[in-house]
Amino acid sequence: METWNTELTPLSFLRRSADAFPDRRAIVYSDQSLTYREFFAAVEQRAHALRAAGIEPGDRVAYLMPNIPEMLMAAYAVPLAGGVLVPINTRLAPEEVRYICNHSQAKLLVVDSQLWPSITPILDGLDTVEAIVDVEDTTLTTPAEVARPDVTSPAVSTLAEFLAKAAEDAPDLTWDVEDERATLSINYTSGTTGRPKGVMYTHRGAYLNAFGEVFHSGHDTNSVYLWTLPMFHCNGWCTGWALAAAGGTQVCLREVRGDVIWDLIDRHRVTHLNGAPTVMSTIINAEAAHSLPQGITATMAGAPPSPTLIWQMEELNFRIVHVYGLTETYGPYTVCEWQDSWEGLDDRSRARLLSRQGVGMVQADSVRVVTIDSGDELVDVPTDGSTIGEIVMRGNNVMKGYFRDPEETEKAFQGGWFHSGDLGVMHEDGYIELRDRSKDIIVSGGENISTVEIEQAIASHAAVLEVAVIGAPDTKWGERPKAFITVREGQPVTEDEIIEHVRTQIAKYKSPREVELVEALPKTSTGKIQKFELRNQEWGDSESRIQG
Repeated sequence: METWNTELTPLSFLRRSADAFPDRRAIVYSDQSLTYREFFAAVEQRAHALRAAGIEPGDRVAYLMPNIPEMLMAAYAVPLAGGVLVPINTRLAPEEVRYICNHSQAKLLVVDSQLWPSITPILDGLDTVEAIVDVEDTTLTTPAEVARPDVTSPAVSTLAEFLAKAAEDAPDLTWDVEDERATLSINYTSGTTGRPKGVMYTHRGAYLNAFGEVFHSGHDTNSVYLWTLPMFHCNGWCTGWALAAAGGTQVCLREVRGDVIWDLIDRHRVTHLNGAPTVMSTIINAEAAHSLPQGITATMAGAPPSPTLIWQMEELNFRIVHVYGLTETYGPYTVCEWQDSWEGLDDRSRARLLSRQGVGMVQADSVRVVTIDSGDELVDVPTDGSTIGEIVMRGNNVMKGYFRDPEETEKAFQGGWFHSGDLGVMHEDGYIELRDRSKDIIVSGGENISTVEIEQAIASHAAVLEVAVIGAPDTKWGERPKAFITVREGQPVTEDEIIEHVRTQIAKYKSPREVELVEALPKTSTGKIQKFELRNQEWGDSESRIQG
């Protein structure tokens, strides 16, 4: 018997909500708002403009933009036009932006007017970008002071000029896809081994992850979601698609500031927000912080939240949903599911249990913790809560692979499971708990920072002989990069000079704020630097050196 199946795509969520809730508020930004009917129409207009600009199926379209409506529309418009969305971290240095544009072979770049300083220095180095669209944020009280460069290649146009090129007699757009496993988006990692890798998401994976967000965060038509999580990060954990599926409202936010966040929470009666523990800390420690009569569901990941942070948030009527994942897993993959037996525990004991990473989400496969370096024969560690192994995953919510990098893709899926590089334990109740990262990655404010990348930037200074970078404790960011350096004889240099040099090489947020000049670095008998000794020196007996 012949059966008919529809290929899965998150595009269907907006199409349905535009039909079911045409007059319901979909997007809010400053004093502007869009209904679902208007959201749908704006997306179609942009998709037609992309087609008119020459975007063909499979072409990559890069976006360098904060959490404003234009970025949210891109999650629909680019795939609707047949393209592949490449969201770029707005905090990256120009050279990093250039690398991502060139590696992804982006044909078009859409940039926020205030982010031209990240583009102007590299205009001559964009190998495949044929055109740039300049988007000015009209809600800003002080317009961008950065002048748009007067260049002919790549051609630069304003958003209005770009949209005007959309043909009025263009054929109707198809909101279905022929292949649900086609690439929808390429999200670049923070470069845990140096150069960032392009993680390919599929329509199917994004569709299913969005459903997981709806289920575990409890979204419905009454949801009012505040964008405290960067949209460029894992496509905002697929939350932009999730809210459209639920028919909820999305409140856009240009920058994370405590006073602005509380104003929006109170003004729009926000019900949900996502972010790293550092974002949550910023919110609850803001001067305007207060107990919430309506309550807010706060979905948290990026690093394990401390028990203290969890119970402090609960005191203000935040409901914590603790999730864990990576860019390679569309963001959240596991969730610390609430157990009724925890109800009678004291706040701190309950918070300690909630700080674990939990079990696979409803759309994901079960997560495993296997013997480190177990090769193709993956052996699960005992469920004793103490034997450390590597966390591995597989299933619909694991990436399609690394773009233009088959060797790293094969390496990541050794034994048929994706190797996270994260070390953890498995508890008797089946909940996982992270203990460390195997790649010396630093998680600062929810952003992954590669020690290798920092070390390479420092080593490029002529006075540096040897360098080792670790994550040092930081009360605001959880941890921050700290560098230990030995200097070449006869070439004196100061800590400040090293820091200033590094900031010319990589993004400021990755640069160490502290550099310690030492006579020698601890090494093994074979000459390998022993970073664990440096970490022990900085962290002492602290149990906080756990990353998520």
